Amino acid sequence: MYYIAYRLFAAHDRALAAQLAHHLALKLGEDQVFLPFCDTDEEDLVADVKGRRLFELDRERLRSIRALIAIVHGPSPDDGVCMEIGYAAALGAPVILLTTDFQDYSSALAGPRTVFPDPLLDALAARIVRVPRLGTPAQQPGTSRFANFAARNHAQVQNATEACVEAALQLPLPPPTTPVPTRDGSTVYAEPSPYTAPHYALPGLTTTAGVTVLGPTRFATAEPIPAARHDWAAALSSARIIVDGSGPETPPGAALLIGAACATGRPVAAYLPRSTYTHAAGREPNHRNLMIQYGVDAALRSADEVTAWISG
Repeated sequence: MYYIAYRLFAAHDRALAAQLAHHLALKLGEDQVFLPFCDTDEEDLVADVKGRRLFELDRERLRSIRALIAIVHGPSPDDGVCMEIGYAAALGAPVILLTTDFQDYSSALAGPRTVFPDPLLDALAARIVRVPRLGTPAQQPGTSRFANFAARNHAQVQNATEACVEAALQLPLPPPTTPVPTRDGSTVYAEPSPYTAPHYALPGLTTTAGVTVLGPTRFATAEPIPAARHDWAAALSSARIIVDGSGPETPPGAALLIGAACATGRPVAAYLPRSTYTHAAGREPNHRNLMIQYGVDAALRSADEVTAWISG
């Protein structure tokens, strides 16, 4: 089964994902494609704890997928999508990333560029399908420049969809197996937030006897993608993972690692000194994204709680 991960919170995002699912299903059959929100009946689902039930339904599909196709746009990738990417990648499922973003990203003005704001996304992708330019549909006499601009965007989306379906059909069968890293019981991997000051510092990290705290290397290197692969391996070989969730939404790297920890049964905590809550009809309040809320084992509110959690 092919799992399509996408931002759920606007009609145009859902429509794009549905279009991709439709075209993929034409090639493979509808039973081979899973589309969250649609296939979990999110708008009309009734459950005692609806958010948790949605999390369980999505996680159930993630554990048995052939591949994951994720739609990722812009400088702030959706944290739920990133969590799903990390989950799939940690289990060895190939990940295809689809983007129509025309920007590149770097952590320094003249630094090396990546397709996505966090190079860990580039590193985890089996394929990146990038269609950054407007399409060129046939000109329709009498149309306004706005209608023509809309048509060019629709053509771009169509081109992206077709390219992504083709990439999915070209994935090797079966997917390569991913060896399970050996865990080092004395290490904790700490993923800081790029949105806080001082930059890349996770509060509450202290020297604790018998515990080695590892951190990312990918943000200050001339080769961010190999460094991202190193960070991923370091996290998956650690006994526990802690992430700083500070920012407008959970940072991409933090969300990816939450997904990986959730998939592999590794304890993971999120530092969330402040949080906003999301509310939807029939669903319990969730702090930010429900995939993040139910993917972590603990939400830590202070530096002292971080220290205590690292100390075990």
